[in-house]
Amino acid sequence: MKKVVETSSRAKPILLTIAAVLIVLFIIVPLAFLFFDGSQFGNVALIPIDGVITGDGQSYLGSATVSSSTIVQFIQEAEDNPSVKAIVLEINSPGGSAVASDEIATSVKKSSKPVIALIREVGASGGYWIASATDHIVANKMSITGSIGVVSSYLEFSELMDEYGITYQRMVAGKYKDIGTPLKQLDDNERVLLQGKLDKIHTFFIQEIAANRNLPESKVRELATGEFYLGIEALDAGLVDQLGDKDTVEQYLQETYGLKEISYIHYQQQSGILQLLSGVFNDFSFHIGQGISSLLLQKENNIMLM
Repeated sequence: MKKVVETSSRAKPILLTIAAVLIVLFIIVPLAFLFFDGSQFGNVALIPIDGVITGDGQSYLGSATVSSSTIVQFIQEAEDNPSVKAIVLEINSPGGSAVASDEIATSVKKSSKPVIALIREVGASGGYWIASATDHIVANKMSITGSIGVVSSYLEFSELMDEYGITYQRMVAGKYKDIGTPLKQLDDNERVLLQGKLDKIHTFFIQEIAANRNLPESKVRELATGEFYLGIEALDAGLVDQLGDKDTVEQYLQETYGLKEISYIHYQQQSGILQLLSGVFNDFSFHIGQGISSLLLQKENNIMLM
């Protein structure tokens, strides 16, 4: 009996040592890499804006999304980092929420550091709004840009309901409270009212592009049909400054701001601690430019249900 007790006593330190080693290897070391990422040392902040632009980054009809709150935070962090001399926004977005796009564009214009936009494949509508707020836009010659327009379309089921004998019992306080419901057709007054809201946002969009790009408002209005432009067409129209790629951006930064060597700080959403540990142990809103450009980034039609 005494031997069993002695063996058990000697086994405890061994088990504790093994447990400590496992904790170091599988928890502390990964957390160290998470919080002390070597990529956070550099002189140019690289911030991707990839996907449909939303306020909170929630999934949008199965498409990739990006949160304006996250991007604004990244821009502020880059602004506060003394080692960062310039900010590059790598844009691949068909647009999204008007409010979210404006939030990012406003944050860009508040930055005291030069901000460069690189449009790789798509920088349309809200994506272009953000790009226009930067100091210099570089776009691939075949990229999709522009699409200066607003859409708030939705499916309407009233005739289908009639076919199946389903009725919409309307009870509202406020004559326009259920405007845009898919359960009934818009009447003439409602259509005029909604179109007026869209036109106001469109005008604001045009004014922002004109101011950001130093273009006459009349010229931007001519371009603001919702049409998208290839990068080479956008250059001719004054919507972008230069055709090229990431190397072009780096050359521009070197020549314009005297950066001899470019080293990037990559800003991207990190997994939370719970996700890390799990891996170890394993509507009614106006949207800017969810038109044809959005189809280039997703398989299904982009229909907004109100």
